[in-house]
Amino acid sequence: MIGADISILPQFEDRGRRYYDNGIEKDAVKILADHGFNYIRLRIFVNPENEKGYSPGRGFCGLDYTLRMARRIKDAGMKLLLNFHYSDYWADSQQQNKPAAWTSLDFEALRDTMKIYTANVLRALEAQGTPADMVQIGNEVNHGLLWPDGHISNPDQLAELLKAGVEGVKMVDDKMPVMMHLALGGQNEEAVFWYNNMIAREVEFDIMGISYYPRWHGTLDDLKYNLTDLVTRYRKPVNVVEYSDFRTEVHKIVFNLPEDMGKGTCIWEPIGFSGDLFDRDGNVIEGMKLYDKLRNQYLKT
Repeated sequence: MIGADISILPQFEDRGRRYYDNGIEKDAVKILADHGFNYIRLRIFVNPENEKGYSPGRGFCGLDYTLRMARRIKDAGMKLLLNFHYSDYWADSQQQNKPAAWTSLDFEALRDTMKIYTANVLRALEAQGTPADMVQIGNEVNHGLLWPDGHISNPDQLAELLKAGVEGVKMVDDKMPVMMHLALGGQNEEAVFWYNNMIAREVEFDIMGISYYPRWHGTLDDLKYNLTDLVTRYRKPVNVVEYSDFRTEVHKIVFNLPEDMGKGTCIWEPIGFSGDLFDRDGNVIEGMKLYDKLRNQYLKT
């Protein structure tokens, strides 16, 4: 995978932003496909249109927008990594709040609702002929999800909720690759603690996802040490599923892990003019050339 999270694209386009490659207007998704990217990651919120949701009154990053984006991704010949936030708003290592519609549910009902919701979203994607190719059960869940029920301080309940999400995936496609994603790029002790606890509680998954932002997650050496230890320890592949800085170095680390266990990367929101791929007018600029090079260097054809 050489991927990009471009979940914000419909919001940019709603404000009038357009994208150009060599002076020709094109779908930004197709431009990325033409320059080395083969995966798009999309976040999905439960009811982002809620007053306290991600997109009050509009519903960006809800199911309708996800379905529209999935069509564009598949039309561009790319694969889809679907990132379930299980919230109406951002879910990450600092906040994992329940969707408003789920707040009064007891634990068993919460677990069942999470499973059914997961399956229904994936069925909707399949029904329009644009199935997901990989699924994240939660976003940066090292401190848990659906707080307080699924906080890491209650690992038994966290494991039950994660298993519910996996069950929802398998109800639709029992061969769908499932990722567990932590915001612990260089924090090996914490990553091992989390994976040990969830594996001991029989949470099943196929690939480890890691975020890497140097400000919070240490040096490149920390990242390399952590990823090397994780793939050696658990015999599962890993993906740096969020990064922004040190693009060449991150790819070198991931694609040179032992036994080809580094399966790729996914850059965070590179389509704004601060992302070095497009200028303020939406034109492809010099930074895009790196991904042409990375495709040729690392992707199997």
